[in-house]
Amino acid sequence: MDPGERARRLSELYDEVFGGVRVPGVPRPAAPRPLVAESWQRSLAASVDPELDGPPLVLPADVLESLREDHPLHAVLPILRATLTTIADEASHIMIVTDAQGLILWREGSADVRRQADRIALTEGAVWSEDAIGTNGMGTALATDQSVQIHSAEHLVRRIHAWTCAAAPVHDPDTGKVIGAIDVSGPLRTVHPAMMALVTAAAQLAEGQLRVRMAAADETLRARNMRHLIALGDSPGALLTPTGRVLAVQPLAWLPDRLDVSAGASRVELGDGREAVVEQLDEGYLLRIPGPVRRRRPLLRLRLLGADQPAAVVGTREIALTLRRAEVLALLLLHPAGLTAEQLMLHLYGDEGNPATVRAEMHRLRNLLGPGVLDTKPYRIVAEVSGDVTDVQLALRLGDLARALELYSGPLLGRSDAPALRVERDELDATLRRAVLGSADAELLWRFAETPTGAEDLEIFEVLDRLLPAGDHRRAAVAARLDRLAG
Repeated sequence: MDPGERARRLSELYDEVFGGVRVPGVPRPAAPRPLVAESWQRSLAASVDPELDGPPLVLPADVLESLREDHPLHAVLPILRATLTTIADEASHIMIVTDAQGLILWREGSADVRRQADRIALTEGAVWSEDAIGTNGMGTALATDQSVQIHSAEHLVRRIHAWTCAAAPVHDPDTGKVIGAIDVSGPLRTVHPAMMALVTAAAQLAEGQLRVRMAAADETLRARNMRHLIALGDSPGALLTPTGRVLAVQPLAWLPDRLDVSAGASRVELGDGREAVVEQLDEGYLLRIPGPVRRRRPLLRLRLLGADQPAAVVGTREIALTLRRAEVLALLLLHPAGLTAEQLMLHLYGDEGNPATVRAEMHRLRNLLGPGVLDTKPYRIVAEVSGDVTDVQLALRLGDLARALELYSGPLLGRSDAPALRVERDELDATLRRAVLGSADAELLWRFAETPTGAEDLEIFEVLDRLLPAGDHRRAAVAARLDRLAG
């Protein structure tokens, strides 16, 4: 669609959403993009006025200069200038670099566009976070931690509708946290489909340069401080960066990639039952493990039921799981004897899978969870493992239906299409449902009706309607649900 035509339709949609104005017969998008709609909701919840005249905060020049000098992106600004400023200038854009709070630290590019940007306070020292000025490229990229392009009336604040912008977040290679955003903005006439790819590439380039600098700093820290580690002799120890990353170990079999030294404590838990002493050096930390090293199997707890994001807890370390990794761990939990790569492939993908894909995923998963959790040949969990799904299964086998309902928070990985997990999910739900119906216990039926599975089950509510006493306060809710489900 022509950018001008797209802007006109977005403006009509904006007026309809915020002003109730609808022009009959005029085609327009059916609704804002989900990314934009969610950003509007966050911005409005932060009390941003769509008729706002400008961002609420512009820092003084001396404060801004101090923040610039201390910001990690200051070190990679020359390469960003070389990559983006010339392009932005020629294309009537401006390049913007912000910190993690949406404060504009640097702005360069076309002089004419900079003058236009000054009219809307799109300038150095201004805060362009979502909660300050609503939906915009920089603020929304920071809020969602992804590259975004915001065009015309997708901006929440009306006076920014004459602009288009694309932005990408930049992450600290040490901690993984967002430290800022890179944005290219310009008037509507300057919109170009390559803007998103351009800022994404620039952000990746910045992260790459920060990674090179981090590696150099690590090597310097190692060279200056290895004498402290060597001085431990045969005693186990490690050298840590100021942020807790492990740089060197001796002669430990394993340590996590990072330890939490932020509180400045003199002792730290290693996550596998061991405790270490932390000594602060001029640069970084020295880790010592006093006494004999006692090793035991790590504890692994899997949360796989319900609508929440699946997670694994290794010791005290909680790890959010992608759907695919949760599927792999669920299958290994339900098959404690282990599965080969070919068996895992069939369980996950059916006949269309590739064992090489499974092996690559298992390699990443073993690195994520740490040693002592997963084994190969066959793939299996060797940690002391428990999971909500197996807890429910055990309670059902023991006939403890009340306990099973207490533990059951919803279907097993409800978004999964893996053939074997669909079977496991359906079997667990059907077993629990049959047990609840067979109990003829109104309290247990009500508890099941409150789960995502039971909430849409017509028969459950029909039985509740028969069993609940006439004066029970829940009868009205049961009757309303019956009307909806039966209708």
